Amino acid sequence: MSKGTPALIGWLGLASAALVLVVATAAVVVAPRDSGRNGHWPGMVWRSLLRTLDPGTMGGDSGGVAFLGLMLVATVGGIFIVSSLIGVITTGLESKITELRKGRSRIVEHDHTVLLGWSEQVFTVVAELVEANQSERRSCVAILADRDKVEMEDALRARVGEFGRTRIVCRTGNPLKVADLELVSPGTARSIMVISPEVEDADTHVIKVLLSLGARAWERRRPHVVAAVHDSANLPAARLAGGDAARVIDADDIAIRLIVQSHRQSGLSQVCTDLLDFAGHEFYMRAEPSLAGLTFGETLSRYDLGVPAGLRHGDGTVALNPPMDTPVSADDEIIVLAEDDLLIRLASGPPPAVRERAITTATAREPVPERTLLLGWNHRAQKIIELLDEFLAPGSALTVAAPREDPTGALGPLANLKVGFVAAEPTERPSLESLDVGSYQHVIVLSEAGYDREHADARTLVTLLHLRDMEDALGDPFSIVSEINDDANREVAQVTKADDFVVSDKLISLMLTQLSENRHLYDVFADLLDPAGSEIYLKPACDYLVPGGTADFATLIESARRRGEVALGYRLIDRYHEPPGYGVVLNPGKTAPLVLSARDRVIVLAEN
Repeated sequence: MSKGTPALIGWLGLASAALVLVVATAAVVVAPRDSGRNGHWPGMVWRSLLRTLDPGTMGGDSGGVAFLGLMLVATVGGIFIVSSLIGVITTGLESKITELRKGRSRIVEHDHTVLLGWSEQVFTVVAELVEANQSERRSCVAILADRDKVEMEDALRARVGEFGRTRIVCRTGNPLKVADLELVSPGTARSIMVISPEVEDADTHVIKVLLSLGARAWERRRPHVVAAVHDSANLPAARLAGGDAARVIDADDIAIRLIVQSHRQSGLSQVCTDLLDFAGHEFYMRAEPSLAGLTFGETLSRYDLGVPAGLRHGDGTVALNPPMDTPVSADDEIIVLAEDDLLIRLASGPPPAVRERAITTATAREPVPERTLLLGWNHRAQKIIELLDEFLAPGSALTVAAPREDPTGALGPLANLKVGFVAAEPTERPSLESLDVGSYQHVIVLSEAGYDREHADARTLVTLLHLRDMEDALGDPFSIVSEINDDANREVAQVTKADDFVVSDKLISLMLTQLSENRHLYDVFADLLDPAGSEIYLKPACDYLVPGGTADFATLIESARRRGEVALGYRLIDRYHEPPGYGVVLNPGKTAPLVLSARDRVIVLAEN
């Protein structure tokens, strides 16, 4: 009986069989005449079985006292047995339902995506996977976290909404335990994503999960694993723990580069969000045998839908914006920017005509020293300053203003940047006015260390409101780039009309989701973020097209090609503060009329 519901049902079945056989045999012995009228022993077995299962069948019996007494015994015994069986089955079902609600049963899935862990990133990742799987007939996302299954499902429904064709399966377990990993069938998964938890030492947790995956004996090919660490010092250990099948990205390094690049060219963060967001435009890899033999520059005009951005060679290496005379081989894949892989189409006729009169040449601009104000301080500040030193012209100056002791003493020698420090409270208007903000060309507002995410964002919003009011009074003399922790606060922050917002956690979540769908995109993103290769730049539109003149995107692509660059789109100055695109337009129609002003920006892939 201690073995549970199946054993109890088995014993009740044996008891029923014993009762039926005993009653039938006794009837044949005690009441042979009545038994003969009812089919002898086989017939008595059938009648006893019916009376055991359904007491109501006894009402039509006739015969001697012994025969009726035996039928009564079968009926009464059946009442007890059936009642017990109903109780056992009911209890067993309730127990099984409770177990299922606890999320401790193993799922049976193939080619699904597994998320290990729980944090705010889960909502962004699940929403993106749902969007990415809209064109799939069936897809599944399995989540394993040390939380209640029902709570996870309710939170996802509240934050994500409808799941479309994607099934979301939650399981309760510890991702650090190999036995619990089996609940989400990682051996048959397409990809596995390790979510950084919201704890003090999150990187250690990620590394332990990677080790747990490495210790598992895989049933077939090992699915590719993606994860992120927030401390660059932990990156080698995480990559060693993950092995060759894992792609581990440095979240801090990516956030730092985005902040620095956005400081130099407003709008970069929104462009990256659009490139990483499945609701916008993404990079896809397509084999196009018909383009073999052409140069990369010639492929730029061979697409009706989509913009070629680079090549993935047969040996797996990736080249974004390669030299325009690079030949395309038969085993090369074209890296195409498109809204969806189903919306990539080669041109069936001749390329669109180029409007030569609309093309202009770039004006040479010598780098000049710049003044930057850094408000706030956190663990990224030192690396931000060191990276700014690499990009800014000699003689540039940076002032750090934060409510703390001078932290700039830990900085190493800087070649181009002179750093100063002022103790100030960025949320207080008099303190900001004392900094002479109007004398700076750029302002960077960092999320202050020592506060929780919401409180830090609230302080940032107050600082941005003060800066915007001061900027309006001064006549728009500087650009503002701000770091936001929670993407939900970005909509609130729009009233401050800052030039750019870097929501690093969301960008990392989007990048991990892209990698979970296509592991080869890792090399594409690595090339984009590597200063040695081609990067995304937002350059003045007047360097490519005559301001105010009528052109089209095909002409813009040709103008950028002549400069050795790939035009991905443009940003309109008049829509800088209009969600959801904030003026960014990627991969527009090739022949639609296009008029850009001198203040608009062209989004290009270029080396500098």
